[in-house]
Amino acid sequence: MAAHVKPILLLIVLVSLVLTRPAVAQNTPKLSITSSAFASGASIPVNYSCKNPNVESPPLGWKGVPSDAKTLVLILKDPDAPNGTFIHWVIYNLPASLGGLDANVPPTEKVANGGMQGANSLGQIGYMGPCPPPGSAPHHYHFELSAIDTALSLKPGATAAQVEEAAQGHVKATGDLVGTFAR
Repeated sequence: MAAHVKPILLLIVLVSLVLTRPAVAQNTPKLSITSSAFASGASIPVNYSCKNPNVESPPLGWKGVPSDAKTLVLILKDPDAPNGTFIHWVIYNLPASLGGLDANVPPTEKVANGGMQGANSLGQIGYMGPCPPPGSAPHHYHFELSAIDTALSLKPGATAAQVEEAAQGHVKATGDLVGTFAR
């Protein structure tokens, strides 16, 4: 009889693990993220790139934030960079009630609307415009937005990796706006 108990116990444990595992990323609701400066898949205007000596962040808007979200995270990534993904902007703990960001968010640790900015791949606070190597194929810039159910316990200047790690298990919805840029 003891020989039959072990397989049944093992089966019960496996079934309970499957039923209690966290939701898979594919089931995460989608946020709609847009910019009045460029359409999804289109070229990002020069004003928002390294070609502009007074580079500024583009205006962004979003919809579809779930009611159980407390804060938002925005990370701008260039996966086409020659040495691996380059992080251009990290901003987190934005209030979930916020419907977007105006253009030209200042490069300060704390944002006027309550969010915090992290360090880009050069270790600088704030937005860094697209700047692919001259002559390369257009790069794709992903404005990745996540709605999370908590405020992150991070100080200003956190890296994208630190923000993503702190947000694990708290993501309620995600969205992605992709713009391109070449020079």
